[in-house]
Amino acid sequence: MGETITLKSRFDGFDLPAWRVAPGNARRGGLVLIQEIFGVIDHIRELCEGFAEDGYEVIAPAFYERLEPGFAASYEPEGVAKGVKYSQETPWDQVAGDIQAAVDALAPPVFVTGFCWGGAASWLAACRCKGVAAVSCFYGRRISELVDETPRCPTILHFGRKDASIPMEKVEEIAEKHPDLPIHLYDAGHGFVSDRRQDYEPDCARLARLRTLQLFARNGGGRGDV
Repeated sequence: MGETITLKSRFDGFDLPAWRVAPGNARRGGLVLIQEIFGVIDHIRELCEGFAEDGYEVIAPAFYERLEPGFAASYEPEGVAKGVKYSQETPWDQVAGDIQAAVDALAPPVFVTGFCWGGAASWLAACRCKGVAAVSCFYGRRISELVDETPRCPTILHFGRKDASIPMEKVEEIAEKHPDLPIHLYDAGHGFVSDRRQDYEPDCARLARLRTLQLFARNGGGRGDV
């Protein structure tokens, strides 16, 4: 069962609400889980619950709170349009400050993962935030805007080969800039982890999640005290 907490943004001191879920058993570490453009919706909360069951203390900040308190959009065109608008109106420096507040609120080791817009924000965390042990980025289209920045911790990327919103040339550009970076490709479209979306691919979702948990385990996410 989760709870709402308040973070103090390292960007502007804003009181940022976040959803927190305690680990289900012995703690492996902390995890900042970054939303899609739709906000901290039920899908994101369920992902938080799942990682908590694996032993992670999870925090999911509400990044668009400054623009609309309590924002949560549907997958309908109207919700997509509003989510895209808010993502474009949320500067990366602000995002980095908000993520840093979440990282600082967790005892180490601290990991980061994110989906869609959150996939790019996770890349940002790997490049700019302090105290991050490892990062797993899911289908982050806007990583291309940040491709000249270099992750400072172990980082893996997940993309769908059928993702119409992220052409393979964009993925290849990332690979060229960062040849040592593991990039995993799946026979899937965009948003393949979400069972709410048409592109949901359960086998791909399970494999990507397994790779994410293995990354965390290799970088300090071992069993700790209850």
